[in-house]
Amino acid sequence: MFKLIVTTSKGLDDLLKTEVEHLLQELNTDPEYDVPNIQLQPGQVSFIGSLKDAYQLCLHSRLANRVLLVVAEGKANSAEELYDVAKSADWPKQFDSYVPFMIQFNGTNNAINNSQFGALKVKDAIVDQFQEEGHERPSVDKMKPGIVIQARLRRDNLHVCIDLSGGSLHKRGYRGDAGEAPLKEHVAAGILMRSGWVQNKQNTLFDPMCGSGTIAIEAAMMAANIPPNLNKKSWGFEHWNGNQADVFSEVVEQAKLSVTTPVAPIYAYDLSTKLVDLAEQNAVAADVADYIIFKQCDILDAVIEVQASDLAQEQAPSDVAHEQKNVENVKGYIVTNPPYGERLGEYTSLLPLFDKLGHHFKKHFANWNLSLLSSNQDLLKALKLRYTKSYKLMNGKLECVLMNYQLSGQNLAVFESQSDDNHEFANRLRKNLKRLKPWLKKSDTNAYRVYDADLPHYNLAIDVYNDWVVVQEYAAPKDVPEEKAKQRLQEALIHIPKVLGIPSSKMTLKVRKQKLGKEQYEKVDGKGQRVIVHENQAQFYINPTDYLDVGLFLDHRDTRLMFKQHCANKDVLNLFAYTGSVSVHAAQAKAKSVTTVDMSNTYLDWAKDNFALNKLNGAFQFIQADCLKWLAHNHAKYDLMFIDPPSFSNSKRMDDTWDVQRDHVALLTDAKEGLKAGGKIFFSTNLRQFKIDSEGIAALGFNLEDITQKSIPEDFKRNQKIHKCWILSL
Repeated sequence: MFKLIVTTSKGLDDLLKTEVEHLLQELNTDPEYDVPNIQLQPGQVSFIGSLKDAYQLCLHSRLANRVLLVVAEGKANSAEELYDVAKSADWPKQFDSYVPFMIQFNGTNNAINNSQFGALKVKDAIVDQFQEEGHERPSVDKMKPGIVIQARLRRDNLHVCIDLSGGSLHKRGYRGDAGEAPLKEHVAAGILMRSGWVQNKQNTLFDPMCGSGTIAIEAAMMAANIPPNLNKKSWGFEHWNGNQADVFSEVVEQAKLSVTTPVAPIYAYDLSTKLVDLAEQNAVAADVADYIIFKQCDILDAVIEVQASDLAQEQAPSDVAHEQKNVENVKGYIVTNPPYGERLGEYTSLLPLFDKLGHHFKKHFANWNLSLLSSNQDLLKALKLRYTKSYKLMNGKLECVLMNYQLSGQNLAVFESQSDDNHEFANRLRKNLKRLKPWLKKSDTNAYRVYDADLPHYNLAIDVYNDWVVVQEYAAPKDVPEEKAKQRLQEALIHIPKVLGIPSSKMTLKVRKQKLGKEQYEKVDGKGQRVIVHENQAQFYINPTDYLDVGLFLDHRDTRLMFKQHCANKDVLNLFAYTGSVSVHAAQAKAKSVTTVDMSNTYLDWAKDNFALNKLNGAFQFIQADCLKWLAHNHAKYDLMFIDPPSFSNSKRMDDTWDVQRDHVALLTDAKEGLKAGGKIFFSTNLRQFKIDSEGIAALGFNLEDITQKSIPEDFKRNQKIHKCWILSL
C-alpha cells in the first residue's frame, strides 16, 4: 500500500474527494474492498491505497491534475532537513541511473522561501545517494524526463513523490488548438458535475457558446463512459521501477469494456464558423464526434428542437419513436462558458448581449437548467436571473464563479422590468438628444456631450465622438451603496447603445479619478483605435479606448473658436498643448507662426498627426519640455498665448510640484516676459475652487476679462463649473 496524493484546481477539491470515493468503490471488483479514508486539503486529496487504485485514478479521474505516489515525507524547517527528507527515500529502487529525471517543487515556508532552491536541494539529495551507493550519477532533463519527482511543501511538511501521471491529466490529448480563452478540460468536467447534468445524463445538453468544444466533448465522454485518459500516449510510471505493467493493462482492458452509447443528444453551437470547425476536429480526436450536434449559430438565435435523427443511431427504434419534441416539453441543461469581459471595453460591449441573453433564455428555454461559468459576476447580473447555487473555482489563474439557474417560476418573469420606453435614464437621454438637435444642426461638429450627471443617481458623463460614445463614470454619492451604483451603471450601459443607435462595440467606459503627474499620460488600454472628428472646419484624431482622456477637451470648443478669431498674422504660443487642437485652429487662421509646447512626447506626436490630418504646413514648432521651465528661460516673443495648465502635478520630470491656485501668478509673470506689447493671453483652468488673484494680475499690468460664461458651449450648460477662462491683455 502507498500514500497517494491526487491534485486538482482550487474549488474542485471537495468534488474530487467525492469522485475519488465513487471511482474506487465502483471500479474495485473485490466485494470486501473498503473505500479508504480520504483526507481533503486545498487543491488535493490524499489516502492510503494500492497501486491499482492509483492506476484507476490516472485513467478514470476527470477532475485530477496529477496522481502522486509518496516515497518520502517529513518536517522541513531548514535546507538541511529538506535534504535529509529527500534523501530518506531509496532512489535507486525508484528508478535506474540511466533514466533522466526532473524535480518540480511546489510551495514555500519561512525556511525554504524559493522553489528553485528547494528543487536544487532535492536534486542534490537524489544525486548524492546514487553516487554514494556506487551508481552512475543520473542526469537532469527538464525537456524529456523519464521520471518526474514532485516535492510538495505545506508549512513545515514535505512530501516527495513520484508523479505517476506523466504530465497534467487535464490534457486529454484531443485538443489541438484551444481558441483565445481555453477552458481547462478538468474544469469543464467539474462544471458539468456541478450543473446536475451528470446525474441526469438522459437529458439534453446544450452549449451555445462552445468555443473549441471542451464542455460538449467532456460531456460526450461522460455520457459514453469513456475514461478521460484512455488514449493517453505516455505515463509517468513507465520508467518507475515499481510499475506493474500487467496490472495497468488489466485496468485499461476493464475500462474499454465499460464504454457505452449516450442516450440523449448533446448540442454545441458557436457564432464563429472557425471555432465550430475546430470543435468538430477536437471531437473527432476524442472519438465522440458522432454524439455531438455542431452548428454555427448566434446564441440569440439559438433554439433547440430535439429530433429523432439527433439521437444516436445505435438506439432501439422504440427509443426514437417521437418524430420531434419541442423545447417547451424537454427538460435539458444549458452549460456554457461565456466571454468574461475582463477589461472595461470588453465589459461594455458584452453587457447588451447578456441583457438580451436573459430574455432569450426565458423565452426559448423554459424549464431548462442553466449553468454559466464566468469571472465577471456583474455581467451575469445583467441576465436578471436569480441563481439557485454558486460555486467558486479556478480556471488556470483566473478566479471564476459557476452560477446555476432554474429557468422556471420567478425566473421566467422579467425582473426589474423597465422597458426602454419608460426607463428614467433612457428617457432623459432621449430628451437631451431632442434638446440638442437644433443646436447640432447649426454647429460644425460631430463631437459633443449628450449627458452630464443629469440624474444624480446615474452619475455619468456621456460624450459622442463621431460614431463612438465615451462614458465616464464619476464616484457615486456617499449615500448610494456600491451594489446599487453598479446596478445603475449597468442599466445605463445597456440603454446607451439603444438610445444613441450605436453598436455596443463602439462604446467605451472610463472611470474618472484624479490623475497626478505622470499618471495622466499612462495608457489604460492598447488597442490603438483612432477616430476622426471635426470641429469648426478642423479635424482631429481622438482615441476612445487607450487613454483616460481621448485627445480633445469638448468643453473648450467655443474657447478654441474665440481664440482662433484672434490668430490671423500673429505669433502664437500654445503652452501645455496636449494634442495641439488649439494650435491647429491657430494655424488654420493663418497665424504667422505657431509654437506648441508639452511635456509628453506622446501628445506632441499626436499634435503633429493632427497638423498632418489638416494638411497644415508653415512655421510650426513642436517642443517637448517642462512648460514651466521652458517658459522661464524662453526669449522669444509672442502676440498671443493659450495657457491651460493642469490643476496639480507632481511629475518626476518636474523639480517641484505644481498647484494652479498657488502658482498661477508666477506662471503668468513668466508668460508676460514672452508677450509682445499689446499681446493677449487666454488663461483657463478646470479647478472648480479656483479663484484668480485679480490684484496680482493687475499688478503685472494686465487688463482681466472673465469670458467663462461665453466660453461654455451649449452641450455643457448644465455644468457651469466645467472650466473658468479669462483673457489677459497688455
